Amino acid sequence: MTTETERSAERLIDAPAAVIFDILSNPERHPETDASGTVVSDEKTNRIKAVGDVFRMNMTSNAGRGREPEYQTDNHVTGFIENKLIAWRPGPTDADEPFGWEWLYELEPQGSEATLVRLSYRWGDVDKNTVNQVGLPKFEASDLEASLGQLASAVAAAQSRS
Repeated sequence: MTTETERSAERLIDAPAAVIFDILSNPERHPETDASGTVVSDEKTNRIKAVGDVFRMNMTSNAGRGREPEYQTDNHVTGFIENKLIAWRPGPTDADEPFGWEWLYELEPQGSEATLVRLSYRWGDVDKNTVNQVGLPKFEASDLEASLGQLASAVAAAQSRS
């Protein structure tokens, strides 16, 4: 779905929601699921366990061309329902308030061995000056579809190891 302030995509992944959520709630695994190439690594953060948690990521603006971290973000968890929903808003490090755009994953079981995963990128709460300054949206639905493809690959790899 595409609206003025949201992009989203969905994909059926052949895995239980708990397996998918295990990857999404572990910031160390986020580079595996990011098709934009901007997420380099986590900064030794703990597993996400609740709304209000903050996890730090090492980022690059080179979109996969150079994998050296250039900056960090603190990601404020705004939604958390185990095996169903996880969301966060990136922001500057050590700041109380995130930027305002949000990443949201919703997991809907389709039987015991498949899950419909919806990834949304929202910026409706961002003031117009910031939208223009930052150049939102930075990602299109096709970028989200690619990230869901990478999530599916990470899930398949995790299942083959267990």
